[in-house]
Amino acid sequence: MSTLIAPVEASPAAPARPAYRVTGRRVLASEWAKLWSLRSTWITLGLGLLFLVAFGLIAANHYQSGIGSGRQERDFATATAVSLSLFGTNFAQLALGVLGVLVTAGEYSTGMIRSTLTAVPRRLPVLWSKAAVFGLVALAVGTLGVFVAFLAGSQIVSGTPAAMGLSHAGVVRSLLGAGLYLGLVGVIGTALGALLRSVAGGISVLVAALMLVPGLISLLPSSWQDNISPYLPSNAGESMFALTHDSTTLAPGAGLLVFLGWTVLALAGAAYRLVRSDV
Repeated sequence: MSTLIAPVEASPAAPARPAYRVTGRRVLASEWAKLWSLRSTWITLGLGLLFLVAFGLIAANHYQSGIGSGRQERDFATATAVSLSLFGTNFAQLALGVLGVLVTAGEYSTGMIRSTLTAVPRRLPVLWSKAAVFGLVALAVGTLGVFVAFLAGSQIVSGTPAAMGLSHAGVVRSLLGAGLYLGLVGVIGTALGALLRSVAGGISVLVAALMLVPGLISLLPSSWQDNISPYLPSNAGESMFALTHDSTTLAPGAGLLVFLGWTVLALAGAAYRLVRSDV
């Protein structure tokens, strides 16, 4: 007796899932999306731009009123349209630096960093992408702000000893240097957030490095001040966009190299901790 065996039909193979690779472009795109999805990004960038333009115009109006009254203050005696338009840089650097800290430390406070590093297990591309994305955004905002402040402020001080135009020697270099300085401050803030993993800690170190340490250095003997002060982050950064220089300050190129050194040092510390310690 023969037995009939029905042929077994092979079930159709399930379609293979597309393989997604973690690439630098995709990591950059994800960090770009995360940056603009936060309300704090729009608010803080707006404040940074407002500080640059508003304080630049206030300084220009104050100078103009002093010229008109004949009682110019000593601090404004040698002011130029460039120095007046950059009056808000010290305030804008805090806004952009704080936002840089939030970009990285904020993910640690919410726990989102675990999801981020699960998607990008190599870790370091996350840090480079965050620093690059926010650094470029801070650079664009800072450059836009200083040029708007200068163009508007130049109209206010027109006809005074401080009057200058874009064609004057060193003006464009100073404005671009100020924008680059603010962009690098944003990168340093990003690095401090990743290094300390604390919003409060990152902001505290940022404010201390840019504002408190220069004041403390002034308490040292004069010979020490002359050797240390030009190489502090804030002073080296200021030399990047200063229109004139003397023997106590660095040249623009040297100031840029020193400030880049501080930026690389902060990023190196952040990279080391990101690789060596758990989240």
